Amino acid sequence: MKIILIVADGLGDESIPQLKNKTPLEAAKTSDLDRLAANGVCGLILPFSEKRKLPTSEDSHLALFGFGPKIFNPGRGVLEVLGTGMKILPGDICLRGNFATVDENLKIIDRRAGRIEKTENLIRAISGIEIEGVKFLIQKAVSHRLGIVMRGKNLDSAISDGDPKKLGEKPLEIFAKNKSKEAVFCAKVLNKFLAKSHLILKNHPENQKRKLAANYILVRGAGKFKKIKGFKEKYGLKAAYIAGGTLYKGIGKFLGMEEIKVKGANGLANTNLKGKFLAAKSALKKYDFVFCHIKAADNLAEDGNFLAKKEFIEKIDINLKPVINLKDTLIVFTGDHSTCSLTKNHCLKPIPVLISGKGKSQAKKFSEKDCRKGKLGTFRQMELMQKILKYAKK
Repeated sequence: MKIILIVADGLGDESIPQLKNKTPLEAAKTSDLDRLAANGVCGLILPFSEKRKLPTSEDSHLALFGFGPKIFNPGRGVLEVLGTGMKILPGDICLRGNFATVDENLKIIDRRAGRIEKTENLIRAISGIEIEGVKFLIQKAVSHRLGIVMRGKNLDSAISDGDPKKLGEKPLEIFAKNKSKEAVFCAKVLNKFLAKSHLILKNHPENQKRKLAANYILVRGAGKFKKIKGFKEKYGLKAAYIAGGTLYKGIGKFLGMEEIKVKGANGLANTNLKGKFLAAKSALKKYDFVFCHIKAADNLAEDGNFLAKKEFIEKIDINLKPVINLKDTLIVFTGDHSTCSLTKNHCLKPIPVLISGKGKSQAKKFSEKDCRKGKLGTFRQMELMQKILKYAKK
């Protein structure tokens, strides 16, 4: 059987009083997702988490595909840079960056600079800066995000993050995580770049017009690229990915999947959902496994907009028709993690999952509540691929 894995980022949530104590998914009208659930099996996934820390997007996705994050995660920066299409050379240090807004005292007002989208001119102003022989190459990612490559000699990725992930605090100074000269040097040079880029961005004409100036870069996830045995080697399946967000493109590329480009697939709430599902259906002629990523539910929950998250889930459902009645195909629908709208952050709530195309369930609706009673039960994220392959062989 062929397999389509649809990942709605941040799908799960908590009960919300304004939605009559339902989650956005429970409150949403999802007739086609409900049909898929009724024609398959359901359950709940426990997101990958180290020591009960909040799940990260990169770890969660690697775990979904059965690649243990502790071994395989090269760092968020590497995956983000891969997704932008930048070339990574041996010795390069890769980082993920956010354009952010800070005040005159460097206190963070907005970690995403109002989710600024048009950043090309700002990136041009800071890309190519060289400090002590290290060149900084910057590439636009989705919205406020960017990929950063530090290229030079004697660099070590064992450095800390600069994003405190809290408003009202100053960006964190980068420090070396070990005592090596390379890590100390890397941290020092990056601190100098962040200070210099802040001055450039602060005085950039485009930022003079903005209410939330994109005047600082919050960095995290430093890493070096490493080659691994990918998805096809692990499972014997020829795989492709469809994604708008650069991180998810990077994950697909890192695992050796081939990219399917879809016009208007941008990782935002106005992404071309119908185009993604039509492309996934068409890709089954060439591929055994198609990973289709949908981002916006996560962003909306992080903004606390639970109503818009509910409406976006309904929008996904409305556009699902191209993949509903495919023959000899498993449709798997889940999230990478839950994102709680009231706390505006990733959370440890279990993630609903359905595997449709084999078997019947008693599920009346696809939701956290109904999946809790499903045949799949509650299981660890690293076990999903085993379950998918089990049903694909039945």
